Amino acid sequence: MGLFSKLVVASLPVIPKSIVRLVAQRYIAGPSLSDAVATTQALMKLGASSTIDVLGEFVTERRRAADETVMSMSVASAIHDHKLDAYLSIKLTSLGLDLDRDFAFENVTKIVTHAQQLGVFVRMDMENTPYTDVTLDFYRKLRANGFTNVGVVLQAYLRRTEADVRSLLEYQPSVRLCKGIYVESETVAYKDADEIRNSYKKSLRLLVDGGANVRIATHDEQLIVDAESLIRQQSLDPSRYQFQMLLGVREDRRNTLIAAGHPMCIYVPFGDDWYGYSTRRLKENPQIAGYVARAVLTGKS
Repeated sequence: MGLFSKLVVASLPVIPKSIVRLVAQRYIAGPSLSDAVATTQALMKLGASSTIDVLGEFVTERRRAADETVMSMSVASAIHDHKLDAYLSIKLTSLGLDLDRDFAFENVTKIVTHAQQLGVFVRMDMENTPYTDVTLDFYRKLRANGFTNVGVVLQAYLRRTEADVRSLLEYQPSVRLCKGIYVESETVAYKDADEIRNSYKKSLRLLVDGGANVRIATHDEQLIVDAESLIRQQSLDPSRYQFQMLLGVREDRRNTLIAAGHPMCIYVPFGDDWYGYSTRRLKENPQIAGYVARAVLTGKS
């Protein structure tokens, strides 16, 4: 990250939310479920599927967690009713995990049960490390309860990820593999870019060799090229893998992967709780610094 980009990232806490919102518009479908449906339909015309996410996390009120549960079920219904090439992503902390673990699991089970009845897949997003074990425990418990329409996310920058991959292979799981974005201690996470890339490559190979269904979620060109090479070497069937990208990020590269015949899925977030998600995206992508600067100076994204 260059000096200018670092300065923009450091100044994010004092940049008005109205400016952040201007820049964030390209990365969020909009405030409503209908916005997410329309965005997903547009992506389908481009040859991409979607995973739809209701923005929100770290909920501290039971009523709010119950509302988030209902909204996630509404997303599953919309996917079914509109015949969308999409699935549902959920965050456990938005469903009450910080309030009561059993309460959160009940909410997740409601969502997964409703989705299963509609033929819709659900993926539990991975949040920061206080929630890694419980997320994987929820996955194992759901699988033990007979649910097959559920998947997880693993983060390559965590030192534990290789062991987590190996522990999940017995389920032939659907795993979204990403680099990871939360700020973590060096005791639990790699900090060097090459170490993170090496962990990603190793984890990807373990998943492929272990028969998992892999979602290659990265915008890192080195990792994309490496994955393309692995897919060719293994003659990997398109039913076994998928590239995944965020809405509004590296759209040209997205299009070249689609044109090459690779399955592509775009992460489509929507909702009013946009600020935390947006600032993490801005910190993750130094190219966005120019957008922020232009928005500050001109009031336009």
